[in-house]
Amino acid sequence: MNERFESLMYHAGMTAQGCWDEMDSYQREAVEKFARLIVKECLNQCYFRGMNDELYSGQLRAATYIEEHFGVE
Repeated sequence: MNERFESLMYHAGMTAQGCWDEMDSYQREAVEKFARLIVKECLNQCYFRGMNDELYSGQLRAATYIEEHFGVE
């Protein structure tokens, strides 16, 4: 699992002593996929909203930072 996702799950209360240990591998994969889908939705907002305005280059830069931070493309 992505280190960043693990950290966020910890902050959400899904610690080693919490529900994460009680999940099977299918459930763990589903949680990670859910997190990746949320990040991808955010990236889509950066890439495809306001493509023709003066802020678009900043949006593209922000999308790149998000991709690098979460390891999601």
